[in-house]
Amino acid sequence: MSASLDTGGARAHRPRYALIDIVRGIAIIAMIVYHAAWDLWFLQFIQVPIAFDPGWIAFQRTILSTFLFLVGTGLVLGHGAGIKWRSFWRRFGLIAGGALLVTIGTYFAFPESFVYFGILHAIALFSLFGLAFLRLPIWLNAVLGLVLLILPTLFTSTVFDAKALSWIGLWQTAPYTEDLVPVVPWFGGVLFGIAGTRLAQRTGIMDRIARVAPADPLSRALAWMGRWSLVIYLVHQPVLLGILMPMAMWLEPEIEARNAQFYGSCVASCEDSAGGQAAYCTTYCQCSLDRIEADQLWPLLDPGSVRTEDDNDALVDLTNQCAAQALTGMPALEAPAE
Repeated sequence: MSASLDTGGARAHRPRYALIDIVRGIAIIAMIVYHAAWDLWFLQFIQVPIAFDPGWIAFQRTILSTFLFLVGTGLVLGHGAGIKWRSFWRRFGLIAGGALLVTIGTYFAFPESFVYFGILHAIALFSLFGLAFLRLPIWLNAVLGLVLLILPTLFTSTVFDAKALSWIGLWQTAPYTEDLVPVVPWFGGVLFGIAGTRLAQRTGIMDRIARVAPADPLSRALAWMGRWSLVIYLVHQPVLLGILMPMAMWLEPEIEARNAQFYGSCVASCEDSAGGQAAYCTTYCQCSLDRIEADQLWPLLDPGSVRTEDDNDALVDLTNQCAAQALTGMPALEAPAE
């Protein structure tokens, strides 16, 4: 039996909608792309702040919205004519079990920011909540979804800052965690999915969607990924990290990132204080970087470091010699013999 991120009924009770599987397959590929970019940033292969960049945030939220809309779609298709409790609890157990695995895995990997209410936790709970909304008028589900969407802009409270209540949403300061998908506003996506799918049923759109069949290898592959999206979701991060972490240990991208950050900051600061003399600043900063590397002075640049008199003398000596080199155009200094 296939396992996926939707919460529809068993295959024996309804046909599969290939187009919905294809959309879910595209969404899982997009999620893999996002997580791959996040991993590259986390391991310092790239310097784009994936977790804070507006474009990447919009990309991540689009993916999340797609999955939650499809949760509502699956509820309508699987249980709109009557809740099939056996198939519901079976699928609920699969998703809740996957959520538990995510919590355990991230607790060991990131104990200070482990995932306690991420996308799978949300899908499990939202699927249960969603059953109560299947028979409401279409317009009411749409209105309630809109209310949940805009509610965080109208009301927040520090009460919801606590981790125990943060899964509800409405916090003023987001808790420290790798992933959090709270009820407000994200359950609104499920309500939009319920309303949209019921409207599509009423207007005959779902009948047309049901007749769509994968006709080429790409669409068949996407449909397959959509059917197995839960399994793919659970294994893709361990696979990505299993590839990237050994590469990071070998290539040490954090060293290049550290050097680039130091050099860029040094040049900018120097040009501000030296009246924009770019040639002087590039020579001075490159000399400083070379000396810091050769003499292993990085610990002295840590803001929290405790420096001895000898440490301070070493930094003063570095500054003076590199300033002299920048002024005279002398070749790069040789590292002191050990």
